[in-house]
Amino acid sequence: MIEPGDRVLLVGQGREFFTRAGAGILSTDKGQLDLSMLVGITAGDILTTHSGYEFIVRIPRPTDFFTHGKRSGAPMLPKDIGLVIAYTGMNHNDDVIDAGTGSGIAAIYFGGIAKTVKTFEVRPDFSALAQKNIMEAKLKNVETIAADFLSAVGNFDIVHLDMQIQPEHVLHAHSLLKSGGYLACYTPFLEQMVIVVDAASGLFSELHTHELIEREMTRSKRGTRPSTSICHSGYITIARK
Repeated sequence: MIEPGDRVLLVGQGREFFTRAGAGILSTDKGQLDLSMLVGITAGDILTTHSGYEFIVRIPRPTDFFTHGKRSGAPMLPKDIGLVIAYTGMNHNDDVIDAGTGSGIAAIYFGGIAKTVKTFEVRPDFSALAQKNIMEAKLKNVETIAADFLSAVGNFDIVHLDMQIQPEHVLHAHSLLKSGGYLACYTPFLEQMVIVVDAASGLFSELHTHELIEREMTRSKRGTRPSTSICHSGYITIARK
């Protein structure tokens, strides 16, 4: 059941509106929507504008926060986050550290899977924005920490780094991991990937790097072909302790 202040997604008439339940009016080109009518209803219910157009109510998922959440920069793409989850085997038993929080998008994805997530961001303004996104995702198992990753302590199943990685970060990640745990590093450039691989070599028992490539297919009256949008986004290095 939707409560006052909850984020909701309204979908219909070829439109999507990422809004909040409670007092107020949402004005659209299809008419006005009374947001107080969202309180007490559930996903799948219909909200109708004063002009008679219907919108389906959805509870936002991580994909919706990627699309509509407030950003402090460019977050990792869902396909890249998915590779981290798949190659580390992230699950409900895992304690995870995420460093380089940014807007908190990766932490939101991880929070829906792992037991606990601690996400470190050295910039307090970025950390505060991420905290708002995480709260709106209603994830109580994700803790945002405005501090340097090198200050992190404890034992974790997975460490994920999306930041300017230096050898000392890889060494610290190794010290935080349980035996058999995974380090996952996202690097947008080859030079940064090399830093990670060189630092992790000989320290971890397994080491693999994957180029992140995805081809979306488009279909039109003329035919079907891969999209012409850029399909390369970076590199993920997976290392196991």
